[in-house]
Amino acid sequence: MRGRDVFLDSLRAHGVARMFGNPGTTESPLLDHLADYPDIEYVTTLHEGVAVGAASFYAQASGKTGIVNLHVAPGLGNGIGMIYNALKANAPLIVTAGQQDTRMRLRAPLLGHDLAAIAAPVAKWSVQVERADEMADIMRRAFKIAHDPPYGPVFVALPINVMEQETANAATTAGVLHKAPHPDPAALADAAGRLSKARAPVIVAGDDIARADAGAALLALAEALGAPIWVEGLRAQAAAPSDHPLMQGGLPLEAGQIARALGDADCVLLVGGPFFEEVWFDAASPFPAGAAILQIEESAERLAANHTLDLGMVAGVGPALAALALAVSPDQAAAQARAEHLKAAKSEATARQQGRIARAADRRPMAMSVLMDALAAGLPEDAIVVDEAITANLDLAKSVRIAGKGAYFSGRGGGIGQGLAGAVGIAVAAPDRPVVCVSGDGSAMYSIQALWSAAHHNQNVTFVILANEEYRVLKHNIDAYRNRFEVESNRGYAHMDLTGPGLGFVEMARGMGVPGERVTEPEAFREAVAAATAQPGPSLIEVAVEGKV
Repeated sequence: MRGRDVFLDSLRAHGVARMFGNPGTTESPLLDHLADYPDIEYVTTLHEGVAVGAASFYAQASGKTGIVNLHVAPGLGNGIGMIYNALKANAPLIVTAGQQDTRMRLRAPLLGHDLAAIAAPVAKWSVQVERADEMADIMRRAFKIAHDPPYGPVFVALPINVMEQETANAATTAGVLHKAPHPDPAALADAAGRLSKARAPVIVAGDDIARADAGAALLALAEALGAPIWVEGLRAQAAAPSDHPLMQGGLPLEAGQIARALGDADCVLLVGGPFFEEVWFDAASPFPAGAAILQIEESAERLAANHTLDLGMVAGVGPALAALALAVSPDQAAAQARAEHLKAAKSEATARQQGRIARAADRRPMAMSVLMDALAAGLPEDAIVVDEAITANLDLAKSVRIAGKGAYFSGRGGGIGQGLAGAVGIAVAAPDRPVVCVSGDGSAMYSIQALWSAAHHNQNVTFVILANEEYRVLKHNIDAYRNRFEVESNRGYAHMDLTGPGLGFVEMARGMGVPGERVTEPEAFREAVAAATAQPGPSLIEVAVEGKV
């Protein structure tokens, strides 16, 4: 057999059913022989970044390994930003790229470069297959490393001549591996005791809880304690229903503001995340003074990586949360009082949001609060939301009910353009559910080619483009920069407006085979969302939303 056969057999042995890619010359051995593997579908994209972004979101939605095939050095370079985002999102990916014939290595051939070195900074492992005899072992190890906690991307370079070499080494797997250990009994008892005695316990939930499908265990523990649940400011998934009384939403992205959000907490439990991703330097602690800090992770790599802990524990987050829910024994009256207080506070927050919506109802272009209220009214119950709303994200979180695991996906890492690309991957993972991607206009332009892929594969995706004709988040960040560094300025916001000419998303969509419409009124928007999600195939809605005011 040849190296290409071992590669494709490795995919089949690991249950791979989808490969995302943008074809090129050095991928000929792979593309030419995929026909012999009809159980592996090739999802075609027009840009390498879209291929990686789609595969990353597919991996997160399906729980399977995302497989990406890119093209030599420039193609890999085009995908690097999305590989970084996948690393931050802990998406289990194997990113491959066709490499030039190694017999030309010293001649600096066209498109050739050290691909493993290019990918190394954003991959858990980066390697080039030098001989066909290595293919089976490298692929076995690549799948294992991609799924070792914390999950993440692996890169494998595939030289065209190595793919055509003969080998007797057949594809293999690592076998059945159990990687979610039960918590150490002593650590569990210590954590349960600290949480039970706490006057104001708080839980901060990371993406690993959704990945482990441990949302029910998270809620059981929070309900037993009467503890609020905060989620990370940037999150890839949703572990539990957003309208649960104990769910508090996303934390800020600065340490001092995180501490203020946690309030008077005297015991903070961190579960399944990096804790924390910040935007601006802040010398303050993210925790209230005197609070005990507990952390549960599936990898020792994350324990105490950023903060001194009072207790750290390596365990599967599902078994650990379930065991803690049974082990805690707080004062029941106090726990109930905390829960009732949180429920009332959440009701008051909902009422305040409805007040904001009413006060902004007549503004045009639409206020973000009004727009998100209309979106919520138009969404079908089984819709999957792909969120790259950025500055409209807070209003989305306040208006749109997220049912929990599998209903919400967003980007991590801060790189924009993930929404449209990710929606393509989500639609591959969940073809029978309507997918609604909400993206800012600036973000959409980073991966606009994803519209073609959605049309090419006839996906049930509704792309909602929030057109405020600006990089609004950058304007907010300029304000923050000037304030933090005491920069006296009466300047405006240079190079942050998307005008002269404006962007016509309906026209762009039509050019890629996606029908679209432009709306300016809340009721028209609601009707457009309801109609688009009720019919098969992709569609686009460009909706005018107010800019920075």
